[in-house]
Amino acid sequence: MNTPTSPAPNSIAINELAAAVEQLRKAMITADGTTLDQLAHDELTYGHSGGQMQNKQEFIASFTSGDSVFVDIEITGQTVRVIGNTAIVRHILTASTNDKGKGPGSVKIGILLVWIRNDRQAWQLLARQAVRV
Repeated sequence: MNTPTSPAPNSIAINELAAAVEQLRKAMITADGTTLDQLAHDELTYGHSGGQMQNKQEFIASFTSGDSVFVDIEITGQTVRVIGNTAIVRHILTASTNDKGKGPGSVKIGILLVWIRNDRQAWQLLARQAVRV
């Protein structure tokens, strides 16, 4: 008798993380402060490719204020590694931007994201670091 097998816990976590990254991508484009707040851990450290570091409040404000505007974002080459309640996600982010005071531009950067599973079993972004490629 064949019995259905449930997905491995690691593959479930990988799918959850892919969904969280997609939520983050969309929230960055739409400057959705509520979603950014839910996805970001209170201890978030967010590093830009130019060296600027932000905490959670600064990260959210950069989008909701218009200082950081992504017109579109494409994510490629994504890898996910889950270690217990922690995950490392890497990808290349290619985007069109229109930051306040800078006008239209484009960016292609490597991204490292560190996610942790919170008490509600949801993934939250703990750290992000961008590097120029």
